Amino acid sequence: MRKILVMVAVAIMAVVNVSAQSAGSMFLKPMVGGTLSTITKADDTKMKLGLVGGAEFGYYIADPFAVTVGVLAAMQGSAFKDNQVYKDQSTTLTYLNVPILANYYIVGGLAVKAGIQPGFLLSAKHKFSENYNGSWHDEEITGTDDMKKFDLSIPVGLSYEFADFVIDARYNFGLTKIYDNEHLDDYKNSVIMLTIGYKINF
Repeated sequence: MRKILVMVAVAIMAVVNVSAQSAGSMFLKPMVGGTLSTITKADDTKMKLGLVGGAEFGYYIADPFAVTVGVLAAMQGSAFKDNQVYKDQSTTLTYLNVPILANYYIVGGLAVKAGIQPGFLLSAKHKFSENYNGSWHDEEITGTDDMKKFDLSIPVGLSYEFADFVIDARYNFGLTKIYDNEHLDDYKNSVIMLTIGYKINF
């Protein structure tokens, strides 16, 4: 019984802590982490590991709701399966993303979130090794000439806060096509993002 009471007391304290930060309080959250991404509908793709980093500004509207707006530099794109002609293929697309999220705190520091994320393409790089008569040669193609410079996605996820640290997991559903090519209409971003951040309340 005592253990149950202690657990209830801890849960109540956690809820009170979040509530105390609600109703007009704000925070800044620097964050860093990784991405697992691929390009939908492209042939022979596999997940590609990348990095993400930036910060989000948050505002508690009213318990248990908050909104956040962020600026995140994220490496997206896809890796590709090897074949007889190409191996070690990967496309790295670097975006400056601006996630705008509604956050709902279920209990304590646990929150669900969803929103919209405009993104702006900063760079594109395609690396691969090509087989010339039995000999492999490394190649690299850079540039964004045939690509859409604007990307729009829907992020959904969960986060958990403890001692001002925040673990955040999201999935970004790509809505707009990546390439400026009518034959590649279904090529869109698909991104899993995992970060850790630190909340600076003010």
